[in-house]
Amino acid sequence: MRSIMVAGNWKMNGLNADAEHLTQAILDAGLAPASPEVVVFPPFTLLPTVHQLAKGSSLRWGGQNLFWEAHGAYTGEISGPMLRDHGCRYVLVGHSERRQIFQESDEIVLKKVKAALLSGLIPMVCIGETEQERVQGQTEQVLRRQIDAVLPALGSSGQQANMVLAYEPVWAIGTGKTASPEQAQEVHAFVRGLVAAKNPDIARKILILYGGSVKAGNAQVLFSQPDIDGGLVGGASLQAVEFLQICQAAHAVARGI
Repeated sequence: MRSIMVAGNWKMNGLNADAEHLTQAILDAGLAPASPEVVVFPPFTLLPTVHQLAKGSSLRWGGQNLFWEAHGAYTGEISGPMLRDHGCRYVLVGHSERRQIFQESDEIVLKKVKAALLSGLIPMVCIGETEQERVQGQTEQVLRRQIDAVLPALGSSGQQANMVLAYEPVWAIGTGKTASPEQAQEVHAFVRGLVAAKNPDIARKILILYGGSVKAGNAQVLFSQPDIDGGLVGGASLQAVEFLQICQAAHAVARGI
């Protein structure tokens, strides 16, 4: 049985006091170590604060982005080894905001995935269609392209699923719109099928999270779907009470409540 994960993407929000408050609230909640696994993605400036507070705990954290080179004359960028130096275990790659605002192509996403793996980080690769692509019936076409772009990084051994996928329909990010549980499950099953076509063993193990206005009120029904393994949470991850309620919903699903 696959594990369940709740990840919080703080995006470009927060100062040290906010990081201290959010991190400490998660630690004080005494969440079980693996049900769910809880991960936070603070801005780079707040990684030292999270690292200092959470080291030695079951809470995991990661970077919101990375460059594909380990070091060099790349002003303003941050590398995998730098993230590891701050205790990161994960890194977000291919978020829709990176793809749209910063014009990151599938080729760039693959380079970043490879760089993450070489650095010993687990990439959380974001995929998803825009509202226009959805209306035009291109959801599967877009997802197939995005998945096919990164699958080569997984290799063919199937020894471990060293990647997390996060399906985030772009039309549902920060809009208050959410795919119905049935819609989300249908897409997650399709994505898992794409992975299975390359490696059935990895498909059985890989976590596929749902992201797109996940809230305490809809988390449990979403996470109860057979191919949804938790959530990548945006705005709600900045509210300690709301985020912890989402974590508790995931815990209830993990326990079969």
